[in-house]
Amino acid sequence: MGFKWKDIQEGIVKSIKSSLGAILILLIIGALSGTWMISGVVPTMIYYGLQILNPSYFLVASCIISAIVALATGSSWSTVATVGVALLGIGSVMGISEGMIAGAIISGAYFGDKMSPLSDTTNLAPAMAGSDLFTHIRYMMYTTIPTLIITLLIFTIIGFSLDSQSDAKGVEHMLDLIDGAFYISPILFIVPIIVIGLIIMKVDALPALFIGTIAGAITAIIAQPQIVNQLSGIYDNYLESSYTTFFSSIASESNLETGNESMNKLLSTGGMSGMLNTIWLVLCSMSFGGAMEVTGMLKKITSSVISTIEKTSVLVAKTAATCIFFNATASDQYLAIVVPGRMFADSYKENGLKPENLSRTLEDSGTVTSVLFPWNTCGAYHSGVLGVATGHYWIYCFFNLISPFMTVLMATLNIKIRRISKSQINDDKNSTIPS
Repeated sequence: MGFKWKDIQEGIVKSIKSSLGAILILLIIGALSGTWMISGVVPTMIYYGLQILNPSYFLVASCIISAIVALATGSSWSTVATVGVALLGIGSVMGISEGMIAGAIISGAYFGDKMSPLSDTTNLAPAMAGSDLFTHIRYMMYTTIPTLIITLLIFTIIGFSLDSQSDAKGVEHMLDLIDGAFYISPILFIVPIIVIGLIIMKVDALPALFIGTIAGAITAIIAQPQIVNQLSGIYDNYLESSYTTFFSSIASESNLETGNESMNKLLSTGGMSGMLNTIWLVLCSMSFGGAMEVTGMLKKITSSVISTIEKTSVLVAKTAATCIFFNATASDQYLAIVVPGRMFADSYKENGLKPENLSRTLEDSGTVTSVLFPWNTCGAYHSGVLGVATGHYWIYCFFNLISPFMTVLMATLNIKIRRISKSQINDDKNSTIPS
């Protein structure tokens, strides 16, 4: 084939290196979920959420809450790992399908991530296309807002089909169990508020989540001594008990005993070790993607896509399809934005289209569809954090599913398609002629 194993190996290593940040975040999320559970932070969220939210509008509320948090933080990953985990616990107690709940959470989180100026992908897409950030965000509204409205309508219809009274006694029983097992107080919300505040202040996700993990562990030692003793099995030395529980909750499983099997399952966490299966999947996916890229297979497959493009709708459709293709094969969201962005930049110019048309399509198709593939880093992450298989939730990720079709529909109907004026085209041509 003309490729040395050394070159392929270097490509695999390079690909894996690009995912190390995601792997570290996965590990710290595992640690955070452990300390937030034993500290009573997540149980407190579930406790108050069960009293406020109703099954009839729970899915819509979950989508909106996730959207607001992701818009403020710029991160779908942080949103799902914090409020997403709590919302999943609340919905599960209500008897709502975990796939539906995960779909609502992810739909909202990706809307917020996509529209937030703090998001990495929201900055990456215009950089690849040659647009500026705020023009890109304003232009995305034409496809993103209608998609969100349709998504909320679908979740509203599904919500009204759920039996809001079917599990009222079960919810009341769960509230009693949580209240009996943990110290529940609004003061525990300080921990997630600290994390969200750090992310809003543009502190990198890794140190922000690490601080959240330590804050959760300290809170557990102060507020939940009975839980700390139960997990360590040490009752005569609280310092030793705290030390043991501190590290065990971060690194390994924490199984709490409440006297109810379903509640025990809800409140159990895997720590860092619970993320290992997801990390193995990420490593395998990135190895495959790296080998495909260095051997030129991905470029060969997609090179034919660029030829003979005439209509705007066809160009946008091919861009969207290429983004989805890279999410499915390269297993990385960034590659699904960067590679198509480079591939189609000249084609958009040649067809008289402004760069924001390309940047919007990259987001509508590259950013949001990454979570639909279980072997993609985003799909593996969200599945691992929520504990819901991608195959169970993807069908309910209505925002992510509708977005690519919406961007193609807008192009087909020629709605809000920005074109380069003839004078601009002539200026660009003249600027390339040497004087």
